[in-house]
Amino acid sequence: MKALDVICLGRAAVDLYGQQIGSTLEGMGSFAKYLGGSSANIAYGSSKLGLKSAMICRVGDEHMGRFVRNELASVGVDVSHVVTDKDRLTALVVLGIQNKDTFPLIFYRNDCADMAVDIKDFSAEFIASSKALLITGTHFSSDNTYKTSMKAIEFAKAGGTQVIVDIDYRPVLWGLTGLGDGESRFIASADVSKHIQTILPYCDVIVGTEEEIHIAGGSEDTVTALKKVRS
Repeated sequence: MKALDVICLGRAAVDLYGQQIGSTLEGMGSFAKYLGGSSANIAYGSSKLGLKSAMICRVGDEHMGRFVRNELASVGVDVSHVVTDKDRLTALVVLGIQNKDTFPLIFYRNDCADMAVDIKDFSAEFIASSKALLITGTHFSSDNTYKTSMKAIEFAKAGGTQVIVDIDYRPVLWGLTGLGDGESRFIASADVSKHIQTILPYCDVIVGTEEEIHIAGGSEDTVTALKKVRS
């Protein structure tokens, strides 16, 4: 019997939400601090819902890194594989709610800790101890994180652990927009589609919004994209 229900590998950050609803980020006067990063949020939420979850990531050797670790641990997430990286800072996100269609967002992720996660940060035995391994798409966007994520998938396949990929498409994190344009949720890119498609054959479950299915399938026609993903 496997000890864990899900291991999450990927983004772990601090979200700073503007508290003045209806304001631009320029006009924000105060921010509230929350756990951020899709993988960290999934680990946190699944633990709160009663699953046994664990997190594989890196955080900085500073206040925000300790906050991420403490928030995960506070709801029972296994943080034994949350590594403290003394050379990098924990990622930050600054965001707000301007109106029902506008959600300004800036990622501060230049050489951040979670993108330095390494093969030596986990073992085949640890991956095999879980029913499922969940990885977010951002962690296939660099050579290092792609290699690390694929090694985790290799361990999962060998250990009878299901593989889940949350496409988690943020064009800015693939270098497709200006650094300040974190709000854009979809930009078509044949290169990104081709890259993501190298992962799909190994997946048992693929999670994504309609736009994320479009980038994974390489088409803005949803049915065409779904057929490509299934193939």
